[in-house]
Amino acid sequence: MRAHFEELDWQPTPLGEISLRRRRDLATDTDVYEVKLGDEFLMSSMFTAGEVALARLGLEATPGTRLDVLVGGLGLGYTADAVLDDPRVRSLTVLDALGEVIDWHKRGLVPLGPRLTKDPRCRLVQGDFFARAAGAAAAAASASADAGVGAAAAQGLDPEAPGRRFHAILVDIDHSPDHVLHPSHAALYGPDGLRALSGQLHPGGIFALWSNDPPSDAFTAALATAFPWSEAHVVSFANPLQESAATNTVYVAGTAAGSVVGT
Repeated sequence: MRAHFEELDWQPTPLGEISLRRRRDLATDTDVYEVKLGDEFLMSSMFTAGEVALARLGLEATPGTRLDVLVGGLGLGYTADAVLDDPRVRSLTVLDALGEVIDWHKRGLVPLGPRLTKDPRCRLVQGDFFARAAGAAAAAASASADAGVGAAAAQGLDPEAPGRRFHAILVDIDHSPDHVLHPSHAALYGPDGLRALSGQLHPGGIFALWSNDPPSDAFTAALATAFPWSEAHVVSFANPLQESAATNTVYVAGTAAGSVVGT
């Protein structure tokens, strides 16, 4: 008989001590997987509606076929799993700063690990999403007007393919634009960071962001400086621990209108 509680892994990381735990929820008779960073809960397999909605809403807004998608933040894999459910997706690159989290999936310690690691469309890549996005922003700021777009794109979000662009970039790393896991992440959510991120998209491409907070007027205003259009979706789901409803926010923003067809 499996134990009702088990710590599957614990590792020190640059962001703090990260742990993966499995516990048996007796009310639903299911296993619940939880990730903690220090004493702070990061994610739980009990609450995945927001992560799935990030993929669904982001890809619903992305036109075209043969899509190349980047997910920033692997976690328990629910956003990546939902991306792979879209038959238009040609490739999925999942960028996570922590090799320990990628290793959980490769070792099959989390339920979605086998699916993500065996799908030939999916690559799990260790890399700092925010550092690479900041590099693109710095390149854009320092380049000349004629070379700015090319210089920014050359930085790229894919460590293995400099200059690569994506049809959709979906991000679920921080708790929200105002509640970040590390101070260095904050720049992404300002006008300069968002403009640099838009430069990593194909024309007509989509950026989507998960947030644990209600819609933010300040962040919506920042999105408006970098994208021609944006919207905030409130995602509601049941919270059995509190016997009430809970909400997340998914922001979706698009580059200049136009057809995006994968090539």
